[in-house]
Amino acid sequence: MKNKNVSRVADTNGANTRLTGSWLVIARTIWLVLVIPSVVLLVASFPVYYRQLQTLCSSNACSNLNGVLTSEMLQALHSNGLSASEYAALLTIFYMIIAATWCGIGFLIFWHRSNDWLALLAAFVLVTYNISFTGNPPYALALTYPVLAFPLSLLSFLGTVSVGVFFLLFPNGRFTPRWVRLILLFVIPQAFFSSFPSPTSNFELNWPIWGYGLAALVIYGTIVYSQIYRYRRVSTFVQRQQTKWIVLGITAAIGIVLLFLGVFVVIPSLGNSLLFNEAWNFIIPCAFLLIPLSFGFSILRYRLYDIDLLINRTLVYSALTILLALVYFGLIFGLQYLLRGIISQNNDVAIVISTLAIAALFQPLRHRIQRIIDRRFYRRKYDAAKVVEAFSATLRNEVDLNQLSEHLIAVVQDTMQPAHVSLWLRKSGKERKLDTDMLKENF
Repeated sequence: MKNKNVSRVADTNGANTRLTGSWLVIARTIWLVLVIPSVVLLVASFPVYYRQLQTLCSSNACSNLNGVLTSEMLQALHSNGLSASEYAALLTIFYMIIAATWCGIGFLIFWHRSNDWLALLAAFVLVTYNISFTGNPPYALALTYPVLAFPLSLLSFLGTVSVGVFFLLFPNGRFTPRWVRLILLFVIPQAFFSSFPSPTSNFELNWPIWGYGLAALVIYGTIVYSQIYRYRRVSTFVQRQQTKWIVLGITAAIGIVLLFLGVFVVIPSLGNSLLFNEAWNFIIPCAFLLIPLSFGFSILRYRLYDIDLLINRTLVYSALTILLALVYFGLIFGLQYLLRGIISQNNDVAIVISTLAIAALFQPLRHRIQRIIDRRFYRRKYDAAKVVEAFSATLRNEVDLNQLSEHLIAVVQDTMQPAHVSLWLRKSGKERKLDTDMLKENF
């Protein structure tokens, strides 16, 4: 009876997503039937995208295409010595590399984990991303050849639905809690109205903007709640590590986007800058590459134990960068104001002083932030480190073996928290000889 209970618990907490026999063959066949046309359409879209970028946009439909040329952009290119064909070639090659990365990681997951239907779903999400995302090269294919609008819309619909379903099921393949499956009533209509009647039509025409926003809020809010719930109550250690990888990749990608938008808020004049708009076309796809990379690390389970160290370092150095930037610019502006009436070359002096101050503050701030993050987010690790540090000081001062034994047992209990602790010390030769002599005397 005990073994049955243990196996039942393991089956409840573990992932049951493996495929065998005929189901494995069917799943692989369906995956290939959907993915191969997606890759063919994606590859065929790049020559069309290259030609489309060399023509000026004169309609609302082409304005959503990433990197589309306007008359202002064309003049800026000529003034910098670039032709429209060179610009189109650069951007096309860039998006080919981006698409190859997404698809490559998807096929890598398929190659190594095709016997897992949840991994197949993740691989399908990665391969169809470039078709599902409005403005990517397949968008140009639908603009040029309207007959391909329906298959592109269908693949975009399937890819968008797959994203929502994957995050509702990840990492154990179950809807947790069970009621979250009702969110599919929002996921499917949102994906349908965003993809049909064609990928070249704006979703505002098919779906009211307030309805789209409400559906997105419900969907993403439920996904976040579901992941937090399963992480705290259901997931195993490995599943928690997988979740950390996915969350880290998505959070880092969104953080880069928000940082980029923050620069625009601080300096509004950049909004009308062609350089800013073009940088957006390059930075955002590069930032989003963190998502497929996190998928690959999570699902292939490559060195999952390193994720805690990576998250710790990310928190420390992100906070350190923000604080140092604030201190640096605060010192520059403050010193410029103070030195304005003393010396004329106040800008260079302020920069030199601020740089020296940042160099002096780097290590103390890093250690201070590290302690705060360990104390706040890694409490057990922080407490264990403090206990070990105190024991190290005791080793340097204590000479009584009995006292050291008691301290050692206390350290093990506080850091490892085992059910039982015992310490055995091997006696020295003299002590063993004394014990032998005493036994002989007694007998």
